[in-house]
Amino acid sequence: MTKRIAVIGSGAIGGVIAEAAHAAGHEVTMCVRTPFERLVLDAPGGTAEIPVTVTTDPGAVGECDWVVLTTKVHDVSSAAPWLHRLDDGRAGLVVVQNGVAHRDSVAGLWSRGPVLPALIYVGAERTSPGHVVRRSPTTMQVAAGDAGSRFVALLEGSGVDLRETADFHTSAWRKMLTNVAPNPITALTLRRLDVLAEADVQELCAGVLAEAIAVAQAEGAELTQQDADKVLGDYTSRFPATNGTSMLYDRLAGLPLEHEHITGTLVRAADRHGIPVPLNRTLLTLLRAIEPKPLPNT
Repeated sequence: MTKRIAVIGSGAIGGVIAEAAHAAGHEVTMCVRTPFERLVLDAPGGTAEIPVTVTTDPGAVGECDWVVLTTKVHDVSSAAPWLHRLDDGRAGLVVVQNGVAHRDSVAGLWSRGPVLPALIYVGAERTSPGHVVRRSPTTMQVAAGDAGSRFVALLEGSGVDLRETADFHTSAWRKMLTNVAPNPITALTLRRLDVLAEADVQELCAGVLAEAIAVAQAEGAELTQQDADKVLGDYTSRFPATNGTSMLYDRLAGLPLEHEHITGTLVRAADRHGIPVPLNRTLLTLLRAIEPKPLPNT
């Protein structure tokens, strides 16, 4: 049965979700800040225009069955008008974000309908408004339960490998592992994944991930060193060297970075548990220094 889906955000993930929802046979409205005339998606199978409705006006969006939030955590407040407009108690909100605080990020902005935390794994880049390049298949995980089961059914036939996970907390920390080393390193060096092939950078990644495993375990996530080894192996063998990371793309576009919700989250958790994380703390210091702070009056 055709459903009406609102996708908040027109970045790479918003475009990929819109593609999947359309492929599953649903009507898609993209809720955006920067308008564009059409959504074009380049994928391994070719280039296609995805028929969607694009609007910048929350009041123009009618009743929806599902709302998918794809903005970065630090941009959630800008989505408040959309969330308040669409939270009618019937629609479910799927929060597709990095980090480990999906429900907290929308607290106070969505209270009537169910909230479904979600993780996405995909190599995708928005090259201009309305133009997304997807370089890999898409895998998603959602928290198990009624909402999770309904969302999995919603995207059946979309080509997305979508599944429920009974331990979303561990899954979110596992996703954190895929972000906490490559994202800062690519953003700081302004290089794509080819930088991870260098021996000294691999050594740095291994150290960053070892610190992350210790923190994740202290936070109750069921992760081991094997998880870190797999992440490092995937980034150096599975993904094309021409791929980037979301943090790199944001820096190249002059957009705010989400380091406070990736590296910052890890460092703050480490401080709560008294775990030394010198490598992650150094990366966080450098990421914070990218945007200069105003000098004090003298």
